[in-house]
Amino acid sequence: MFSFIVRKLRFAKIKKKSEKAENRPEDETYEYEGKEGKKFTDNLDKNIEMLKNIITESSDLIFRRFVFGEDKNAVIVYIDGLIDKTLVHENILKPLMGAESFKDGELPEKIDIEYVKSKLLFVGSIDEKESVDDIVSKILAGDTVFLMDGAQKALAVSLRGWERRGIEEPQTESVVRGPREGFTETLRINTSMLRRKIKNPNLKFETLTIGERTKTDVCIAYINGLAKPELIDEIKARLSKIKTDAILESGYIEQYIEDAPFSIFSTVANSEKPDKVAAKLLEGRAAIFVDGTPFVLTVPMVFIDSFQAAEDYYSRPFFASTIRLLRFIAFFISILAPALYVAMSTFHQELIPTPLLLSMAAAHEGVPFPAALEAAIMIAVFEILREAGVRLPRPIGQAVSIVGALVIGEAAVSAGLIGAPMVIVVAITAVSSFAVPSQTDSAAIIRFCLLILAGVMGGYGIAIGLLAMLVHLSTMHSFGIPYLMPLAPFNRSGMKDTFIRAPIWAMKKRPLGIAIDEDRQSGAMNKWTEESEKRPEADTGGGDFGDGEKTV
Repeated sequence: MFSFIVRKLRFAKIKKKSEKAENRPEDETYEYEGKEGKKFTDNLDKNIEMLKNIITESSDLIFRRFVFGEDKNAVIVYIDGLIDKTLVHENILKPLMGAESFKDGELPEKIDIEYVKSKLLFVGSIDEKESVDDIVSKILAGDTVFLMDGAQKALAVSLRGWERRGIEEPQTESVVRGPREGFTETLRINTSMLRRKIKNPNLKFETLTIGERTKTDVCIAYINGLAKPELIDEIKARLSKIKTDAILESGYIEQYIEDAPFSIFSTVANSEKPDKVAAKLLEGRAAIFVDGTPFVLTVPMVFIDSFQAAEDYYSRPFFASTIRLLRFIAFFISILAPALYVAMSTFHQELIPTPLLLSMAAAHEGVPFPAALEAAIMIAVFEILREAGVRLPRPIGQAVSIVGALVIGEAAVSAGLIGAPMVIVVAITAVSSFAVPSQTDSAAIIRFCLLILAGVMGGYGIAIGLLAMLVHLSTMHSFGIPYLMPLAPFNRSGMKDTFIRAPIWAMKKRPLGIAIDEDRQSGAMNKWTEESEKRPEADTGGGDFGDGEKTV
């Protein structure tokens, strides 16, 4: 809950900075932008000087000068730590400085940049640039730049090789059955993982750069022919309006493009699992990758998405439907349990069975706080313990959460500050809140609001709070899609994947209004079931084998 409030305050601060950046005079630009349009000359020393003037002196910026051929001066420029030095040696320095054609004298009369690019460099990806700004961007992105005397162009050679985290199972979306690979912090590894899931030529990736200083690569992924062009145009329009210094994580992008920035409910989904993102794209949605983070955004998002898990579609429908219903029940328990306890114990004692009411009264005897304040204190302590457990190293964080809850709960009951029933209610609330991780922040806010209303007006306050939440959800949209779809507006086909998960072969339609082609598959039932119904009844008297003989 506290992290949610911090994110909203941070969004307001970033938005204010963005508005100031839009109002900045044209001549008040960064030094890097002020050199826009500058071209390379045919003098190598001047070209090197231009690069040094733009990229401030830094110990990791390497200029490696050398001579190849008979008297051709050249230089390679790169950032130490962002390139693979072995590849640079084998594919640039060795071919140029030790080429057999140079030793045999088989050289053209004029060695130009085109000859070097086509004949001497053993690299697959080479970009030829004339602009100094383009080359600076390539260097900072991890490319190796080749410059030679007499050439007004530069070659950007892709030999990137920085240290990166390997592909691991996402810690936030662990599964019992299903793929265990997760996205990493490297953009192209993430796009390749998605390409492995969807081997379709219509899968498109469009990359743009956001952030005046960080120059962060942001990639939009969608399936051409499924995703609506209006959705892709809207995503591009919202991204193009982002004017800020830095984009360090996909959470920055989420706060800039979401439809309801001041709502407690998120309208942009995120995931670390390639299979989950691939499933969203196959429904006609779009994904937004941000270089430097394993969390990928998907839009549009509906409220029901929070209760769906990738594992639901890998398990049999009966078990998956049961688990999904439990998630709904757990969510309502997490937001209603403290409020209902306070309302019934304070205003509606007649609804509680007499033996239970006597037991609750005996447990609450001697407690100096009213039930509403008692619940608020316990919930606040729980939120503090949860936040501490998340921020501390994992072994220590788990110990703090478990030991802290046991010690504080037992001590509070023994001291007579908190009643035992309240400890049980808060414990059930805490466990239930973890069943729907994507709604943990919103559930914490709702829980406090309903608790306050229950303490003031009892059951009527809870009803008013739930009604206000329902009205708010009904008015929300995510990139033009109603947030409560398929409940409001009601869609019969969409109900097959809402509270329950129908068999895969029965879900013939994609979510309404998202994709261009809503037909996911043809056929009304499992083909094996259909064939078995058409197959004549087998002879039970014996088994017929290929040679027609009967077995005894």
